[in-house]
Amino acid sequence: MKDLKKRLESGPVKASAACRIDCGGTLDLKTFYYPLRHLCPCTFNIALRLKTRVTLFPYRSGLIKISSRGFPSEEYPLNSAPFDSPLGLMFAIGAYFRAEGVHIEIVSESPPRSALGGSSAAAVALVGALSRASGDENLGMEKKKTVLLAHAIEEGVAGVPCGLQDQLAAAYGGVHAWYWPSHPTDPPFEGSEIVAEQDYQELEQRLLVAYCGVPHESRNINTKWVRQFVTGSQRSTWVEIAKTTNDFVDAVRAGNWAGAAIAMNREVEIRRRMTPEVFDEVGDILVKTALIHSCGARFTGAGGGGCIWAIGDGENIQKLRPVWNEILSQRKGAMLLDVKIDQEGLEIT
Repeated sequence: MKDLKKRLESGPVKASAACRIDCGGTLDLKTFYYPLRHLCPCTFNIALRLKTRVTLFPYRSGLIKISSRGFPSEEYPLNSAPFDSPLGLMFAIGAYFRAEGVHIEIVSESPPRSALGGSSAAAVALVGALSRASGDENLGMEKKKTVLLAHAIEEGVAGVPCGLQDQLAAAYGGVHAWYWPSHPTDPPFEGSEIVAEQDYQELEQRLLVAYCGVPHESRNINTKWVRQFVTGSQRSTWVEIAKTTNDFVDAVRAGNWAGAAIAMNREVEIRRRMTPEVFDEVGDILVKTALIHSCGARFTGAGGGGCIWAIGDGENIQKLRPVWNEILSQRKGAMLLDVKIDQEGLEIT
């Protein structure tokens, strides 16, 4: 789109969106929340101040180029850009906005493929940036529309049902439980703020987030969960997961950190019975030490590598911190991440 390139020649457009840690994931798939609607299923997430940042620059006419840390840069004519490449989702969003003559630069403050929802955060940020650059202020400033468009394009490219929680955390920030509709004519999501901004510091002191040094591969795990649910072999298990996630949300809302840890560990144990591979050897040790210190520990996303996070009483978390540091020091690239809660979510400049 010539007008889009021309707009960028007067200066780059920038946007950022938040990554997240979560509990109750997969319940944000239609496959699950419609049959479980009588349980009022929800998904919990905390937006982290580990932002995925997108900058738009003018580029050669007719081409779209994408550069992202951890991936080789790719450029194509817009109409032949592949949607199945590692950067395919970004190309699909570029195609929606007819982003010819645009260079998209993506910089993530979280480790690549860390299971913190980074690809969805990039999609939300890119939709926001391209909305602003194309002059669609309504779309760029209305987070609901941005979320739904980013999700729709991601689901279309993936070719399988995709959840909505990553886009919601990316756009809205904060600490939320997200509740899913019981009928297609209902709103697509309903958010409930679980911890107010003035209480973020108290919560931050009760959290740890560890990157285990290996990228996650969640697709196979998610596929197993969906297949088990659809065949009916684990339907009752997901009833238990939905109830336990609600227990976790209630505990966090009440500041009952011991109760939150118990609920989280119960939810994780249920999932581990279905798919033991949610943790690798380092993750397994992190979880065991968290339990010893009366904390909860959970994989982010669908597990299988990436990050693990812990919650518990402040004193127990502080005792766990050096233990996790020591465990992580044994693997190259593994580390504790800075835990700061992001209130803003999507920001466009």
